[in-house]
Amino acid sequence: MSAKTMDITKIMKLLPHRHPFLLVDKVVDYKEREWIKAVKNVTINESFFQGHFPGHPIMPGVLIIEALAQTGGILALVSEKGKEVLAFFMTIDNAKFRKPVVPGDQLVLHAEVTKIVRSNIVQIHGKASVLDKVVCEADLMFSIIDKNKVKQP
Repeated sequence: MSAKTMDITKIMKLLPHRHPFLLVDKVVDYKEREWIKAVKNVTINESFFQGHFPGHPIMPGVLIIEALAQTGGILALVSEKGKEVLAFFMTIDNAKFRKPVVPGDQLVLHAEVTKIVRSNIVQIHGKASVLDKVVCEADLMFSIIDKNKVKQP
């Protein structure tokens, strides 16, 4: 069986995020409504390294969680073929940070559906790894919302 992949162009068709907040570079493989594996290449060119921390750059944990959330959002949205929807982040539980992520690391992002609460609410368990060592994990929940029902500023 061949891998189902997505390049950045396909990812950008699913997610509304853009530079500097798009934190998934490529989807390596996925199985709809079950699991996904994606990557984020961490480089010194990331703007957050200017202040986190000068002389000792470490990727902020909240951005690792955001990368997991975007990965989970892709998984939730990929099965909504042709629908104009967004995945809104609802909850985060059991977040654990195990090792710093630094420039040059490649974050491997895994998300697995743990529960479909309703047709529009999906719960996942996400893990971020570097060189096969888990650096972060959390349980996340998303609500799938019709784009046309979202209030615009």
